[in-house]
Amino acid sequence: MEPKIKKKRILFIVTQSEMGGAQRFLLNTISRLNKDIYEIGTAVGSDGDGELLNKLDELGIAFEIIENLKRNASPIKDFFAVFETRRLIMRHSPDTVFLCSSKAGFIGSLACRMPTIIKDIKVVYRIGGWQFNDPRKEWQNKIYLILERLSAHWKDVIILNNIHDYNQAVEKKIRPREKIEIIHGGIDTYKMNYLPREEARLKMLERASKQSGKVFQADYIVGTIANFYPSKGLGHLLDAAQYLKAKINVVFFVIGDGEKRIDLQTEILKKGLEKNVFLLGRMPEAYKFLTGFDIFVSPSLKEGFPWSILEAMAAKLPVIATQVGGVPEIIKNGHNGFIVKPGDGKAIAEKIKELIANDHLRQELSIKSHQTVLFDFTLDKMVSRIESLL
Repeated sequence: MEPKIKKKRILFIVTQSEMGGAQRFLLNTISRLNKDIYEIGTAVGSDGDGELLNKLDELGIAFEIIENLKRNASPIKDFFAVFETRRLIMRHSPDTVFLCSSKAGFIGSLACRMPTIIKDIKVVYRIGGWQFNDPRKEWQNKIYLILERLSAHWKDVIILNNIHDYNQAVEKKIRPREKIEIIHGGIDTYKMNYLPREEARLKMLERASKQSGKVFQADYIVGTIANFYPSKGLGHLLDAAQYLKAKINVVFFVIGDGEKRIDLQTEILKKGLEKNVFLLGRMPEAYKFLTGFDIFVSPSLKEGFPWSILEAMAAKLPVIATQVGGVPEIIKNGHNGFIVKPGDGKAIAEKIKELIANDHLRQELSIKSHQTVLFDFTLDKMVSRIESLL
């Protein structure tokens, strides 16, 4: 009888349960890890709409909620979150704690290095984009930088997903105990369960018609998928829509929700875009609707290595994105998409006009974008690199 191989125990921790980059990474990674080799646990902060929890259920992955782990800073809750996380780690006794977002990264690494944790746990921290790059006051970003520098000493490995963030880590002296690695995101193109184009289009148009109170059609649909955070730059998408509203029969669909919804709705009314821009809200497995778009736009002011762009390219869409984070490592301007400066709504509008006016260009970029993901950014490649660090 062969001896039973001891499984390596991995505990993943992420800050919130609404689907974003960290949650997508978590699901993609867990789905590919060999369950004969790894014993996987997950813990999730109490913020969010619970979509991640539903996905974990579907995968048969058990999870626990860290009640005091919240996205926004709260000294009292953060204090209790450290001890709550510490108790959870001691109960699971993992070989590796894998921290999947900024807040979880600080709280989780501090909990692992408290003196009462006896086991020498390996701490791996994967960050999808430094918090100190977010559009906020300078003094606030300085605090986030200090926290990253401080907590780096509690982490063994830091995983970044783009060269820009790696260069910043070196420049700003963010140094973990062992090393920093760059691992690009990846998806399984063959398992992307997109809806047929007409079905996706019809469902989005129906939702927009309910919002507007009337049935309408559009020659072209420009869309994006994003949580409504300041870093997503959605106000600049509205600028592009305002520039185009009298020139082309195009509507803008934004799938997602979040803290900036009221601000965006106010801006839509102010700019007279009620018939041009529709905030469709959260839609489960939002990526499935990408096939209903004619053009995908990512107007972000800050990104890491955005999953939404990879998913849009896998759906054979021409993509217009801003020059932030790892975007230039995915898109080669004019070859497999367009890159514009962040914060420039007019530049986005000009590229939309160019694509709409040229069917051949749209088709060429669509094919090349799909090939880029198919050959360069695969899920197997990403997970293989992750496993080498566990």
